[in-house]
Amino acid sequence: MSHSAAAAHGHDDHAADHGSLKSYIIGFVLSLLLTFGSFGLVMHGALSHNATIIGVVALCILQLLVQLVYFLHMGASKSSRDNLATFVFTVMIIFIIVGGSAWVLYNMNVNMGHAM
Repeated sequence: MSHSAAAAHGHDDHAADHGSLKSYIIGFVLSLLLTFGSFGLVMHGALSHNATIIGVVALCILQLLVQLVYFLHMGASKSSRDNLATFVFTVMIIFIIVGGSAWVLYNMNVNMGHAM
């Protein structure tokens, strides 16, 4: 395929999907803050066990969102909809596989009994 044919299909816009140095630095700093926040919650020990778990899970979800937005460039913009749809489909398939496996193993355990 010639260069003009590649340009006609929009292959030269690949660099536009990448973030700027500023967005990478913001994502990196936010990731560090969230990581140190989780570490601090566990090491400080000021909260109860359940509150610490809830806090770490909340910071984990925020960390996931930071990673998705700042490093994987997923958002609501038109250029990232394909990536977002692929990500959502992948997560759905993983949940089906893991959930189905857990369901099968649980039912096998219940139906087979505990006697050896």
